Amino acid sequence: MSLGIAIATLSAYENTLKRRVQFWKGDFIEPIPKWYGDRGVFGGGYDGSSFLNVIDYITISTLGNAQDFGDLTEARSGVCGVSSGSRGCFGGGYNNSDLNVIDYITISTLGNAQDFGDLVIARSNATGVSDGSRGCFGGGYDYDASAVQNVIDYITISTLGNAQDFGDLTVGRLHLAGASNGSRGCFGGGGTAWGGGSSFNVIDYITISTLGNASDFGDLTVVRDVMGGCFGDSDRGVFGSGYDGSSFLNVIDYITISTLGNASDFGDLTVVREYLGGVSNGTRGCFGGGKNSSGDTNIIDYITISTLGNAQDFGDLTTARRTLAGLSGD
Repeated sequence: MSLGIAIATLSAYENTLKRRVQFWKGDFIEPIPKWYGDRGVFGGGYDGSSFLNVIDYITISTLGNAQDFGDLTEARSGVCGVSSGSRGCFGGGYNNSDLNVIDYITISTLGNAQDFGDLVIARSNATGVSDGSRGCFGGGYDYDASAVQNVIDYITISTLGNAQDFGDLTVGRLHLAGASNGSRGCFGGGGTAWGGGSSFNVIDYITISTLGNASDFGDLTVVRDVMGGCFGDSDRGVFGSGYDGSSFLNVIDYITISTLGNASDFGDLTVVREYLGGVSNGTRGCFGGGKNSSGDTNIIDYITISTLGNAQDFGDLTTARRTLAGLSGD
């Protein structure tokens, strides 16, 4: 190994510890784009009677209630989100029919979303993963055709335009959750049908910078769908809550994203629920909204991702709702 490559390798390792991952590219070191930040944004949802266009936000490192950010271009539920750290994109959804719309926000400012382009397939209840440059939307449900989807499509977040085909999940499903370490994206859990069918404990993964089909990663601790996902700088992906076909759950489990293997128990959420959204600043993860036997909730709870333990109360969303999307940035 040459001295230059050795120095670059050491620098990449040191910067990983500093939560600023870098990689060697020719004769210089280039930072991997940061795909998260301290502002967590929740978009869209359903409140039990109406589809919503609401976007609200929190400062993840603090505690407190969410505040109004602006509106999506179209009210909808079952939306999913990806982020470049500065721009956030919300894809798909449902509002009496399936939608292929993608819209975007600048996370550091407040205001309404704008049109970005279209998904490859109109669908709802997919999930998103990102490496800071590319955002991938995996799975979902074509309600109009009563068909679960295995499709993965992608966008380049810094540009505008329609999504393109990436590959396929190992198993077609909706209501799955995503987590990423900035290189690898993982898709956990999910179900076979809207409002019924079977749930999965499957976790599969992709390398976000390449194209191709997902591969098997391992299994969740509990078979379930309609959960939320987030991630940590420690290479940890976390999946929270869900529904196992008979009961609402408060379970949180975790994986080490750079390795393969089954999830392990992390702790419990403050309230059992399904259909929640997750955001993270790399250190703290927050889960917002959802639904249980008492109805839709506005609760936000949080965990410290590098440790194990039960979630604690963070604050409240501006509006109680389910099937919302979460993303973060600065």
